[in-house]
Amino acid sequence: MGQDQGWNGFYLIDIKGCSVYNSSQQNYMKKILNNQERRRLDKRIAEAEKRTGTQIVAAVIHRSDSYSELPWKAFALGVSITGLLVFIFDLLCPAWYSQTAVLISVATILAAGIVSALTSLYIPKFARLFLAAHRAEAEVRQYAEALFLSRELFATQRRTGILLLVSLFERQVILLPDTGLNKRLNQKAMQKIIAQMTPSLASGQVTDALENGLLKLMGILAPKKRGKTRKSGKNELREEIIEEKGV
Repeated sequence: MGQDQGWNGFYLIDIKGCSVYNSSQQNYMKKILNNQERRRLDKRIAEAEKRTGTQIVAAVIHRSDSYSELPWKAFALGVSITGLLVFIFDLLCPAWYSQTAVLISVATILAAGIVSALTSLYIPKFARLFLAAHRAEAEVRQYAEALFLSRELFATQRRTGILLLVSLFERQVILLPDTGLNKRLNQKAMQKIIAQMTPSLASGQVTDALENGLLKLMGILAPKKRGKTRKSGKNELREEIIEEKGV
């Protein structure tokens, strides 16, 4: 390819209250972005690329990792809480204690753990209670970096590729610009872009959030003179909005 693979950094932010999910990847894609929304974003991306001289790829991911430990953590919580309640009940009502009561107590404790584990599988908001912030941040970062490389977003002549990724389960956004934008797009500027997206994402409006982010990106990178645009050259990256179920 003749080019080094790299980027100048990333910025992550938590999105409170975003809850648009579906276990089927195909149905999930249709629900997040319909054809009209895709055309709307395609138009905004083309405008942003023309005004800023960058190559922008937007991505919406269901989840960045399977987090196989979450159901086990939920199971442990359910067992612990129910076990404590059973213990307290036994202290208050010692006459109730019998062999049958012990079997009922054990069954109740295990059932509570199983229900808690199943709930974590089907209700993302509940599952996130067991997901550590640093774990979510690391997985979203890793997914974004892998996507940046696998889609060859570094393969632009002036290294001006930008990945704008939303991972819905973790409620994280990552903005990953290539090394050619080091001087034009610093961490403070990226924070402003992400902050512009947060309100819409919090209410589940993914399309509005991405569009707001693109508008803010234009405001930061576009020339200040009215009507002036940066030289963008040919479109070096594939024109698409990436939608993936993720891991």
